[in-house]
Amino acid sequence: MYRILVTGGAGFIGSHFVRRLLRRDDVSRVTVLDALTYAGHTENLGKSLLDPRLTFVHGNILDAPLVDELMARHTAVVHFAAESHVDRSLTRAGTFLTTNVLGTQTLAASAGRHGIEKFVHVSTDEVYGSLSEGSASEDDPLRPGVPYAASKAAGDLVALSHFQTYGLPLCVTRSSNNYGPHQFPEKVVPLFITSLLRGEKVTLHGQGQHVRNWLHVEDNCAGVELGLYEGKPGEIYNVGGGTDLTCRNLTAKLLDLCGKDWDSVTYVPDRQANDLRYSMLWDKISALGFRPIRDLDEGLAETVAWYRRNPDRWAPLTRTPYVARTTDATTPAAGEEARAH
Repeated sequence: MYRILVTGGAGFIGSHFVRRLLRRDDVSRVTVLDALTYAGHTENLGKSLLDPRLTFVHGNILDAPLVDELMARHTAVVHFAAESHVDRSLTRAGTFLTTNVLGTQTLAASAGRHGIEKFVHVSTDEVYGSLSEGSASEDDPLRPGVPYAASKAAGDLVALSHFQTYGLPLCVTRSSNNYGPHQFPEKVVPLFITSLLRGEKVTLHGQGQHVRNWLHVEDNCAGVELGLYEGKPGEIYNVGGGTDLTCRNLTAKLLDLCGKDWDSVTYVPDRQANDLRYSMLWDKISALGFRPIRDLDEGLAETVAWYRRNPDRWAPLTRTPYVARTTDATTPAAGEEARAH
């Protein structure tokens, strides 16, 4: 039976993954460690909090004594916790490095001391940097272009060094952009949806031609689950297979679903740090049996419907100073939570 510590488990992707774990018969304990910063909320866990196998711990991955105490009770770790929003990383790079690099070091070192059987470090396609053509494989060099991506790339290397140096049974997953219900409204999909539902305009940088691959959060969680159960220690697995869209094309879909037209869109000059295109090959995770199953149009419709039904969950959040009302498609996948937990 598995006893699994999930960092950042009250964030967007982490909470979906926790619910997935609790549907398994071979999991006897799930502990969520989350700092409950602005993007993490226990409400994301919903009815899972009633499951006697789930324990929630409010704490920080940089708290080494707490991490050690929790690590001793578990057999596996899935590490989502991270600072994740690109725009915020441009002005708070130090915070991103502290959480995403030193936090990962704290967890990996503790996992080694306590003989953890499997450690999954969740990362992002942004570590490969912008690609004008082709797609990145797991063996390609890392060329992060913004502080967020640089901090995740550094965290990946720290994590992998614990396999190489100490034999920690660790693998890394890197996913493309995630979308779905419960996402904090600073990333482009929930930001545009909540803005449009409030009757506000949304903003595109440049001509909206930045290309991202969109993967439903449940599909990403399926990939992370495969990494946990089937992933080979020391390996990296790209979790892709979603749908490539320009930000303009994504905006068109969201306008239609929200019953708005292009009068709700304004354009601003592109910012300097704005990678044009991300793309990954995902043959390795496919060989383990991974197949994304969520259709983009159905997934976006489901996501818009969730935000329509749950204004009490997101309306208060849009009034915080953390939500940038101007954004683009440069949003990470994993982490949300991964997203500052």
